Amino acid sequence: MMYSLASFSISDMTECASELRKLGAGATSAQNVAQRIASYLYQQLGNDQTGRQDCVLVRCFLTRPYRDLDPQSQDCARRALACGPGSLDMKCLTLFGTAGEKSEWNERHRSRRYRSIPLDDKQVLFQFPMVSQLLQQLGVDFTSKMQSKSDPLVDQTEHALDLFHVPEAKGSPFLPAQEEFVIPFGIESVLGFGGVFPSKEFFTVILFSKQKISRETAELFKPLAKSVTLALLSFDGRGSKRSIYPVEGQPGRR
Repeated sequence: MMYSLASFSISDMTECASELRKLGAGATSAQNVAQRIASYLYQQLGNDQTGRQDCVLVRCFLTRPYRDLDPQSQDCARRALACGPGSLDMKCLTLFGTAGEKSEWNERHRSRRYRSIPLDDKQVLFQFPMVSQLLQQLGVDFTSKMQSKSDPLVDQTEHALDLFHVPEAKGSPFLPAQEEFVIPFGIESVLGFGGVFPSKEFFTVILFSKQKISRETAELFKPLAKSVTLALLSFDGRGSKRSIYPVEGQPGRR
């Protein structure tokens, strides 16, 4: 059964939440779970009669310290910086799961620009206006951590973050890739939701939708954050790459 974003209901939300909670069963890595989450939402959000998906692209990001990233993701993070990381503990928003219309959108290692984004540097975030606005709307600000020495997630543990919602994608300053992405793929709205783990790492799931998403519909996705948290929870706090990436292959490869 598919769930239309044009008529997403409380009952749809309840069913999706139940299915998302199950996606951690039998998984061997956080990447494995995140890919299942992105694929499930991409495949199940759509028109049940036509079988067409409502989303052009669904992505699942998790934060990880730079030291725990695979070499390719570390390279991506370094390219975004004017110099190398100031600390191996630098927090990076890293792509763990992706599903979409184009074949390259279904393999995380084929992402270049958004594979891993350092969050502690305002100059870096200036290069990524969507990510900057995402963090602001979700209610976390890692750049302020440098001055305040406080953890922006300390009061958010085990709670859903707020929503990232761009109801009108066309012309939005937060989505600069208008000519090459928003317009040709018919993206109408963007929605993101997220949650915080006990380790203070967090995740966010972002939907790029061909359907208009109202604020009322967007609010129904807040409870899904708890289900995604539960699906990923068994991999929280494990620093080794073995628990982050699939054990059957090299980091970042399928």
